[in-house]
Amino acid sequence: MTSEGFAEIERKFDVNPATPLPPLHDLPGVTHVAPPVEHHLDALYFDTGDLTLASRRITLRRRDGGDDAGWHLKTPVAVDERREIREPVGVDPDEIPEAILRLVRVYLRGRSLMPIVRLRTSRVVHHLVGRDDAVLAEVCDDSVQAERFGSEPLNQAWREWEIELVDGSRALLDAAQERLSTVGVDPAASPSKLARALGDRAPALAPVVPERPGPGSSTGDVLLAYLRAQVEMVTTEDPSVREGAGDALHRMRVATRRLRSALSTYGPLVDAGVADPLRVELRWIAGVLGGARDAQVMRRRLAHRLDLEPTELTAGPVAPRIDEHFSTVVRISDADTRSALDSDRYFRLLDTLDELLESPPLYRTADKPARKLVPGLIRADWKHLRAAVRAARRTAAGSERDAALHEVRKRAKQLRYAAETAAPLRSKRASRLVAAARQVQEILGDHQDSVVARGELLGLGMKAFLFNENAFTYGRMHAVEEAGAAGTEARFFTAWKDFPSASIKK
Repeated sequence: MTSEGFAEIERKFDVNPATPLPPLHDLPGVTHVAPPVEHHLDALYFDTGDLTLASRRITLRRRDGGDDAGWHLKTPVAVDERREIREPVGVDPDEIPEAILRLVRVYLRGRSLMPIVRLRTSRVVHHLVGRDDAVLAEVCDDSVQAERFGSEPLNQAWREWEIELVDGSRALLDAAQERLSTVGVDPAASPSKLARALGDRAPALAPVVPERPGPGSSTGDVLLAYLRAQVEMVTTEDPSVREGAGDALHRMRVATRRLRSALSTYGPLVDAGVADPLRVELRWIAGVLGGARDAQVMRRRLAHRLDLEPTELTAGPVAPRIDEHFSTVVRISDADTRSALDSDRYFRLLDTLDELLESPPLYRTADKPARKLVPGLIRADWKHLRAAVRAARRTAAGSERDAALHEVRKRAKQLRYAAETAAPLRSKRASRLVAAARQVQEILGDHQDSVVARGELLGLGMKAFLFNENAFTYGRMHAVEEAGAAGTEARFFTAWKDFPSASIKK
């Protein structure tokens, strides 16, 4: 199995040394139990000195023996479920594969990995087999010898059973657990072998799925739930961005914008000494992430415009020039993104976000019910949007009007994100406000793309002229964009007439 990973669904049980394994051949769907197979496993676990990975329920090990020797990374998904990623051992057995490191840099943040625990396990595997000889689950009888490294070493020994689904269902897992209980076996007190081996050094673990706020929650709880979801999105998408996934880059960028927006909307409730510098850093990383994405969007837009041009009116090597220009921009932006994601500045930003969630810098006002405070915060953003629309109406057509409409778009985005935070209040009006603000954002997003496209076309046309190439087609495309922008502007003002009120109380 490569770094793409797979789901590992299992349960562990503490067992006395003399406890016999009960019969399992008659569990639902099981036709027989295959003869037992014995393995001798030797695993070295890695983490930072302060156990950064373990505190997030992540385990990284290099294991010898068995049929899956190599590097294993396990990350939490849900109760009983983890995602396991495997990579083979390279020429240097001590060198952690880059495919593994990319997945954990967002947590390591410049800290070094070191061996923290060694586990030697004598494992007896019993395969529960179903119809057509399909393996439904593995039942492992493990005798473990654990050695904890560090200034306070610790040696332990224990026995445990482990049931891992292969092609079976959770119903089989439940049935197997019930059968094991008949011989006095209880679910393991520790969530993993590593946690047990760490002993008193095992870090406290947060819930896999945090409690969600509801209509009766405080304003602070509603804000923190929204912030937590966005921080989780940033850390989840970080590895994919490092691997060059464009969609992940977009999702990560949007998460940073939502974070910045929420800190602005809820500004009256948050210590400005923490929130203001954090918003500056979020704006920085969003800008870095946007470079390559914006260039890709613009290249697709201009390529589409060029495809619509009649062949006889396409003069000069327009398509290759567009590709050359934006390929260069994307290449530079990708390099800037990789550099930023490996920078101390980015790692400190992540640390600050974690600190904000662990010790929220909220004023006591945030303890008041969300249903009383949140509508007023949203109304403030709605008023800012309305003021921006009025200012745009008063602005003369041209570049100043374009800038004013861009400000309207930003205000609409702010309102949309603000209304999203009200989801726990279960307000239909808030949902309508989200939809309306999204519509404005999309319409004026197209308008702003046209403004940017005209700037790019002007630059490409000037460059063509300097290289003695025909700039006619760039001019035609510029004119088409200008006419399209005028239509988009009219469409926005028409849509604005039906924009809902600021109230979300029903």
